[in-house]
Amino acid sequence: MALARTRRGGEGMNYWPGFVDALSTLILSIIFILTVFVVVQFFLQQEITGKDTALTRLNAQIAQLTDLLSMEKTGKADVEAQLSQLRASLSLAETERDKLKGAAEGAGAGLSAAQGQAAELSTALEGEKRISARALAQVEILNQQLAAFRRQLAAIEQALDVSERKEKESQSRIADLGQRLNIALAQKVEELTQYRSDFFGRLREILGNRPDIRIVGDRFVLQSELLFDVGKAELKPEARTEIDKIATALLELGGKIPADIAWVVRVDGHTDVRPISGPIFKSNWDLSSARAIAVVQYMVSRGISPQRLVAAGFAEFQPLDTATNDDAYRRNRRIEFKLTER
Repeated sequence: MALARTRRGGEGMNYWPGFVDALSTLILSIIFILTVFVVVQFFLQQEITGKDTALTRLNAQIAQLTDLLSMEKTGKADVEAQLSQLRASLSLAETERDKLKGAAEGAGAGLSAAQGQAAELSTALEGEKRISARALAQVEILNQQLAAFRRQLAAIEQALDVSERKEKESQSRIADLGQRLNIALAQKVEELTQYRSDFFGRLREILGNRPDIRIVGDRFVLQSELLFDVGKAELKPEARTEIDKIATALLELGGKIPADIAWVVRVDGHTDVRPISGPIFKSNWDLSSARAIAVVQYMVSRGISPQRLVAAGFAEFQPLDTATNDDAYRRNRRIEFKLTER
C-alpha cells in the first residue's frame, strides 16, 4: 500500500518501468552474445576438426608446413581459452544481474547502485566483445593459412603424380633398352662365335693335325714344351714359327671382323701343380704370367695390335687333368689362345 501511495504521489517520477526495460534488454543482449559465441565455437571446432583429418596425408617433404600448422593449433588453443574466459565472465554477469534484481525488488534506493553495476557490466561486455573480435580475427587468419596449406598440399601431390608418371615412363624405356641391348649382345656373341669357328678352322689348316696342338672347347691349346724350355719363359726359335702361323691367321681374321665387335685374343699361361722357386720365378704365378706375356709381345712384333691381345697367368689352378703323373703334368703345362669379347 505504501508503495502504491508512493507511485500515486509521484507519477511524474516513475523509474520502475524504465529500469525493467533496460535490465531485460541487457539480459537479452547477454543471451544473444552467448548464443553467438557458442555457435561460433561449434563451427570453429567443426572446421578445425575437418582440417585436422587432412593433415594426416603429409609426409617428410612437408615437415616445415606441419610445424606451421602446429603453431596455428597453439593459436586456436589460445582462442578457446579466451572463449572460456568469456563464458566465465558472462556467467559472472548473470550472477551479478540476479543480485541486482533482488536488490531492486527489496528497495528502490538501491537502483542507483544497480545502475552503476549495470554500467560496469556493460563496460565488461564491451571488453569481451573486443576480445571476441580479436578471437574471430585470429580464426580468420587460421582459415587463410589452412587454405594456403591445402593449396601447397595440392601442388605437392600434383608434383608427386608427375614424378611417378615420369618414373614409370623411364622404367619402361629402360626395360625396352635393356631388351634391345640383350638382343644386340646376343647377335654380337653369335657373330663372334662364328668368327671363332673360322679362326680355329684356319689354324687347323695352317698347323695341321699335331698331338701337341689341339682345340679344347673354345680355346686353341699348345703344349708349353713346344714353345718354352722347362722352367723358362723365353720363346724357343722353333716356337716362333708356330706363333707366326697363329699371327697370320689372326691377321686374316681381324680384317673380316666388323669394327663394332669388341674382340680380343686372350693368351693364357698354365703350369702343372709342382711348385717352382728360384732367382727368376718365385712361384708358378710368375712363370705362367711371364710365358703368356712373352707370347703376346712376340705377336705384337708380328703386327697384331696390342689392343687385341690380353696376357693372363693361371699358374696350376686350372688343370685339364687332375692326376699326379707325368702325362697329366705335361697336359697341364700349356699356352691357350681364346678369341673372346673385350
